[in-house]
Amino acid sequence: MKLILSDKRLDISVDPEKDIRYFDLSNLKIANCMGCFACWTQTPGRCVIRDDATRIYPCIAASDAVLYVSRLKYGGYDTVMKTMLERAIPVQQAFIRIHCGETHHVQRSVAPKHATIIAYGAEDEEERTIFRQLVERNARNMNFESYEIQFTTESMIDDMVKQVLQKWEKF
Repeated sequence: MKLILSDKRLDISVDPEKDIRYFDLSNLKIANCMGCFACWTQTPGRCVIRDDATRIYPCIAASDAVLYVSRLKYGGYDTVMKTMLERAIPVQQAFIRIHCGETHHVQRSVAPKHATIIAYGAEDEEERTIFRQLVERNARNMNFESYEIQFTTESMIDDMVKQVLQKWEKF
């Protein structure tokens, strides 16, 4: 499965026959993580908050290719995307492992991924650099086999997403 998560509505059409899921996070009800860790201790792999995030994080775990579209804010994902990524912790276990010399959570049946992150709204090169470092660190915890970051303007997002979809057609 391939997955598109965007913090804004995209002007794209996704063929359901191609096993591509698209979620416009800006139109969904996704609460903040409460930090209760029930998804690790009481209901392993399932968040206790019943909202739209419960439909999305299983798709994150199952996808072999992901596309994140997010505005950059202070060198990180903007609120909508960050909230969703935080709510995806049920795809990890509470257990810690050493990976690449660092401590990371053990994944819960998470498919290795090829990730593309389209980031828009960066103010300057410093913000881009901070974001590159964030994605590099997240890549190890999110089971990315590979990833690429594309910086763009808000007006170019749809064209860039269509280019990624064309690449997906090839594999």
